[in-house]
Amino acid sequence: MIKRREFLINTGLALGALAIAPSFAFESKKRAIGIQLWTLRDTLPKDVKGVLAQVGKAGFSEVETFGYSVEKGFFGTSLHDFKSMLSDNGLKATSNHFDFNSMIKDGSTDLLKSYVEAANHLGSEYITVPYVIAELRGKSGDDYKKLALQINKFGELCKAGGLKLAYHNHDFEFTKFGSTNGYEILLNETDKKLVDFEMDLYWVIRSGNDPLQLFKKYPGRFKMWHVKDMDKVNPDWNAEIGTGKIDFKSIFAEAKLSGMKRFFLEHESNYKPNPIESAIKSFNYIKKNLI
Repeated sequence: MIKRREFLINTGLALGALAIAPSFAFESKKRAIGIQLWTLRDTLPKDVKGVLAQVGKAGFSEVETFGYSVEKGFFGTSLHDFKSMLSDNGLKATSNHFDFNSMIKDGSTDLLKSYVEAANHLGSEYITVPYVIAELRGKSGDDYKKLALQINKFGELCKAGGLKLAYHNHDFEFTKFGSTNGYEILLNETDKKLVDFEMDLYWVIRSGNDPLQLFKKYPGRFKMWHVKDMDKVNPDWNAEIGTGKIDFKSIFAEAKLSGMKRFFLEHESNYKPNPIESAIKSFNYIKKNLI
């Protein structure tokens, strides 16, 4: 029988080990698997309640939203009802893709105030800049520096509202300007305390760049990821995760260097006829092989 003194000593040693190595205890906890709801864009607007039930049943615990309108909510579903539907299915909207193009164009921030209210109502952590339309994209390095100033301003307002701002990339940000590119300008010119980055792994690789090199050059900046695979035949198409060309195991191995805290599975193009079934296949691969 273990004596009480020995038990207390052993327990104390174990607790001490956890105290000096908290990161090890944290790393042992598996991350949640999220889904960017754009994956289900063909079905979600027609049946918000039913599709969110499918997402919860599939095993997802986090979602990233799209399609919000101040007037119409999410596809005609009010913020209150949308949050209730999420909660009923064990889901939380931790990030939201809101349209920033009008604010980038005219410099106004009135719409952002509504976004902050919506995100806080949902209990979110992030508001994310998802896509800059062609007419507003930088045509020079100076244009990207001006965009970075606007993004910093957006970040200040999000911080004041208790939220974080993130920037999501495609491939056009990697347009070269001398020895740099638009993406690096945004990384260098935005304030680390105000702006995080949601790295879309597919688009980084599609542009001919290496996520791992970006992790090394800008450690800790990429707090969120979009995880989608690249078709082995046609790189313009996505593939179910684990069936394409991207080596996700090497990327996930450097999650800590990246700063990644959460990620969202996404199928943007060429998914199978049944998008939820295709998403489930990607979910299962991630759960079995990557986290």
